[in-house]
Amino acid sequence: MTDEVETVTFSVDGPDGSDEVELPQGLVSLLSEEDDESMAQVVADIALMGFANRAHTLAHHGEGDASEELEAIESETLELFEERFGVSYAEATGHSH
Repeated sequence: MTDEVETVTFSVDGPDGSDEVELPQGLVSLLSEEDDESMAQVVADIALMGFANRAHTLAHHGEGDASEELEAIESETLELFEERFGVSYAEATGHSH
C-alpha cells in the first residue's frame, strides 16, 4: 500500500507556447534552501541548473568539437547561472574545463 503523494502543477510560458509540469509537492519543498523561497523559485532554479548542465555537456562532452554558436550558448547560460546563484557553474559543481 502506498501513501497518496500530493502533487503541484507549474506552468511554463515561453515565446512559442506554454506547457505544464506536475511534481510531488514534497520534493519541491525538500529542494527549497530557504523557508521564504517560493516553490516557483525552486522550480526555476532547478530548470536553470538543468539547462546549464545540458549546455555544458553538449559543449564539452559531445562528439567532435563544439561549434562557435554552441560555445556562445554555453557561455551565456553559464553567465546566467552565475548571476542567479552567485557562484560559477564550475564552483557549484566542482567540474570545469
